[in-house]
Amino acid sequence: MAEKTTWKVIATTALLTVATTKCIECAWNNYKQKQHNTTKNADNRIKAINREYEDHLFREQLARNYAFLGEEGMKKLKNQYIVVVGAGGVGSWVVTMLVRSGCTKIRVIDFDQVSLSSLNRHSCATLVDVGTPKVECLKKHMKTIAPWCEVDAINELWNKDNGEKLLFDGGKPDYVIDCIDNIDTKVDLLEFVYKNKLNVISSMGASTKSDPTRINIGDLTTTEEDPLARSVRRRLKQRGITEGIPVVFSAEKPDPRKAKLLPLPDEEFEKGKVGELSALKDFRVRILPVLGTMPGIFGLTIATWVITKVAGYPMDPIEGKNRIKIYDGIFMSLAGQMSRIGMPDQRIPISVGDVGYMLEEVFRGKSPLSGYSTKLVLSKWDPNQPVSLQNVVIMTKEEQKNHEKRVLNGGEKLENVYTKEQIDLVNKRLDEEKYYSQFR
Repeated sequence: MAEKTTWKVIATTALLTVATTKCIECAWNNYKQKQHNTTKNADNRIKAINREYEDHLFREQLARNYAFLGEEGMKKLKNQYIVVVGAGGVGSWVVTMLVRSGCTKIRVIDFDQVSLSSLNRHSCATLVDVGTPKVECLKKHMKTIAPWCEVDAINELWNKDNGEKLLFDGGKPDYVIDCIDNIDTKVDLLEFVYKNKLNVISSMGASTKSDPTRINIGDLTTTEEDPLARSVRRRLKQRGITEGIPVVFSAEKPDPRKAKLLPLPDEEFEKGKVGELSALKDFRVRILPVLGTMPGIFGLTIATWVITKVAGYPMDPIEGKNRIKIYDGIFMSLAGQMSRIGMPDQRIPISVGDVGYMLEEVFRGKSPLSGYSTKLVLSKWDPNQPVSLQNVVIMTKEEQKNHEKRVLNGGEKLENVYTKEQIDLVNKRLDEEKYYSQFR
């Protein structure tokens, strides 16, 4: 009797399991069919929009751009063929804004896929896109924004072997935009476009950066406080390229309280060859701390620069911290002072680059004695100490003249010439320089 009961339970359980499985299978098939129909309907709507997207609709969608750039400017922009290499945090924003602004032909090159961790900075990727190629993700979303734009998605890694094919088989690009975060590949690409005389702009490092006011546009030779730019510059110099590469970079100074490049865990080193841990040979294996807004700002800056350049709209980026002529004048003011105070050797252990650092970072662009920010020079501070970054002060020409007369040549004590507040502020700034110089 017990045996019959057991078999009845087993049979009933089996029947319920089969029935449940069938129900789940039917529900899943219905769900997939609905998803397929939704996608198909969306594709049909886009195709219909694409067929019907006449010039007056294009103009209405881009009415603000036409008002800003003018008829001729928009015509130039519309006729551009732009290649963007790298479709991550920076590149995705470049593509998105170029498409939204009226470009009609863009090629995007990238080998990578959308990851869950990239959603903090990608311009349009969603959870549904995770695991799909970044270029296809961009192409799909851009079609829903601007069906009139031809987005050519190339899911490949750009390298020297296939570089010519990837850049030229769709025609000669009017602009190449470099948004690669791997140094070797970036240098190879910049060398290629430079030698082929292609217009280019390159993104430097957005990781560990957080201050949007420090973002600059300039030649690669003018970059500061950007380790990626420094490495790229040195490698390009070895290949005979010393200038002519416009870049977007951040001159934000590192700080021990700020984010740093995260080290590779010790247990990963113990596994063997670290290089084998990366997805591709020679690609980074460490995590880059990135505030999601910063790659977007880099990308928007690049897109704005390209749009205005193409349209002929006036744009003359200020050199920001890289005001070489101003810094050179301040540097020469210190060299001249050496002779006026009787220093036999006018050579000083400070460079023009250090002048910019002292002016902008240490003394915040103004004299600590008066707060004035015009007619600034650099002066030795304590007559009993040698000239160094901890013994020079930014001040006005008049203040320098008075300082030389009373302190450096006159022998008066600092406390007899300046107030306690002035001396304390100078000491505070110089102490900060001593502290921060170890992180430069």
